[in-house]
Amino acid sequence: MTVFTKIINGELPCNKVLENENFLAFHDINPKAPIHILIIPKQEVQNFQEVSPEIMARMTSFIHEVTTLLGLDKNGYRLITNNGDDGGQEVMHLHFHLLGGAKLKWDHLSDSDSKSFI
Repeated sequence: MTVFTKIINGELPCNKVLENENFLAFHDINPKAPIHILIIPKQEVQNFQEVSPEIMARMTSFIHEVTTLLGLDKNGYRLITNNGDDGGQEVMHLHFHLLGGAKLKWDHLSDSDSKSFI
């Protein structure tokens, strides 16, 4: 059972932004931007590679609701999902990081040497 399953089940608290019968959006406890929201399906799906197109279609609408509710739909935001070990996924439950509220940089890759990946 992942930490997200415990949050969905009410075993762990979270600062909810929006919830419906299929999805939950809540504030990240270690924010990387002025607004940092985690968006998860309530159904256990390990990662993006395993999610069905039907769930993603419904999740897209939910994410649009969250961005509008937070006013991010006007100035922009970043939406990220990490997939698998090499993609940096730490919690094996599909989740999207919604970051916004400021002009976002991409500093963590600015010193990367692309030749080191070949």
